[in-house]
Amino acid sequence: MDTAAKPQLTASQRRRVAGATIVGTTVEWYDFFIYANAAALVFNELFFSQVGGTFGQILSFLTVGISFLFRPLGAALVGHFGDRVGRKAMLVITLVLMGVATTLIGVLPTYDTIGVAAPILLIILRILQGISAGGEWGGAVLMAVEYAPVNQRGRFGMFPQLGVPLGMLLATGVLALMSGVITPGDAFMEWGWRVPFVFSIVLVVVGFIVRQAVDESPVFKEIAASGKQTKMPMVELFKKHWKLVILLALVFAGNNASGYMITGGFILNYSTQNPLGPGLDQTAVLNGVTLAALAWLVFTFISGYMADRIGRKNTYVIGWLIMILLAFPLFWLVDTGSIAMLYLAMCSFAVGLGLTYGPQAAWYAETFPASVRTSGVSISYAIGAILGGAFAPTIAAALVDGFSTTLAVSQYLLIMIVVALAATLVLRDRRGIPLDIGFEESGKYELFDPDRRPTETRAIMIEYHGVEDAPGTSKKQ
Repeated sequence: MDTAAKPQLTASQRRRVAGATIVGTTVEWYDFFIYANAAALVFNELFFSQVGGTFGQILSFLTVGISFLFRPLGAALVGHFGDRVGRKAMLVITLVLMGVATTLIGVLPTYDTIGVAAPILLIILRILQGISAGGEWGGAVLMAVEYAPVNQRGRFGMFPQLGVPLGMLLATGVLALMSGVITPGDAFMEWGWRVPFVFSIVLVVVGFIVRQAVDESPVFKEIAASGKQTKMPMVELFKKHWKLVILLALVFAGNNASGYMITGGFILNYSTQNPLGPGLDQTAVLNGVTLAALAWLVFTFISGYMADRIGRKNTYVIGWLIMILLAFPLFWLVDTGSIAMLYLAMCSFAVGLGLTYGPQAAWYAETFPASVRTSGVSISYAIGAILGGAFAPTIAAALVDGFSTTLAVSQYLLIMIVVALAATLVLRDRRGIPLDIGFEESGKYELFDPDRRPTETRAIMIEYHGVEDAPGTSKKQ
């Protein structure tokens, strides 16, 4: 029987796990997004003043992207030890690493104080953030999904996903408060920007306490009890499942590139500081980013339930189609110079963003077998982040600078979304598959496919879960 659905897992335990994953990921991504927004607003002047102008801003955005190059390292380390020694310990380590790096950025001297050492130290701390972010996601989503009842994995897996827009909301809200109320104007540039970074240490303490109170994943407990940990999970992953890693990476690349347009600093910088942009008020645009993050949050929440009702793949496809339709109107509305149109553009686009983010945890977890699951979901996510979000703001800024129009950015965005849609259509939706190591070794693993093998899948669902149909399966089959 599927370990993730055994009766000894109480509703209280599951709620505790959901709370721990959402608190932890919120803290992690607050830290990550604080940096992205600060790179759009102040880092070009504080750490790259010797370059100046558009190139200084591009360098600032490059420091956002460079951390993504180290996400696979974090994913490999956490994936390896998560499959070898457990999910919980890795979650605590990644949380502390992110918090320490973020707090140190908040007290880092600028270029005017220590010269070239300032950007070098900034990049080193951003790399540490990247390693942490690369390992955080896989462990968090597996804790949520492996604890979930079989027919509720979409909604339970949605909770750690909520931590990303919540982190964005918290980050932009604190920045807007500092920029527009507490330390407006020169004070924000002098010291106000540091407060959100230093504040991270408080959030880390809270997250640490919450995560320490959670038990290890039941799936990993079974693996450990049976002594069936894979010695080299990353080698096994790429030997047997490399195609899945590539396809899932392409899926996330489309979502990540799209997200970094509206919540990763590009539109914030373009609409407020770029000479070709509409020249909008900085605090007003930060409020727009906050609204977009709220829309992203709401539709990420909705999509978790949709994934259990209509399937993971179908939910994704709806989201991709929305973003395809809005790829060009997004920047047309921003370029009107109306703050109301900017709010409408970003919030509308965030609907598709949420629908292609909420089901991700359940779908990725159900794609890989138990023995390499942490490695599989972590490395797919990390590679997708490199392909999609790592340099999306940098590419967008360079395209605007080179072509003097946002039309080129819309074309780039459309390509990323269409590629992600194609990968989505190729992948199998294996909603409801037993997650335990016993099923992986049963010889029935490849038979489980609700869409292509409904008869075999129905028999497995009855045997392992005591229900006839997989979540989101039509009763007409």
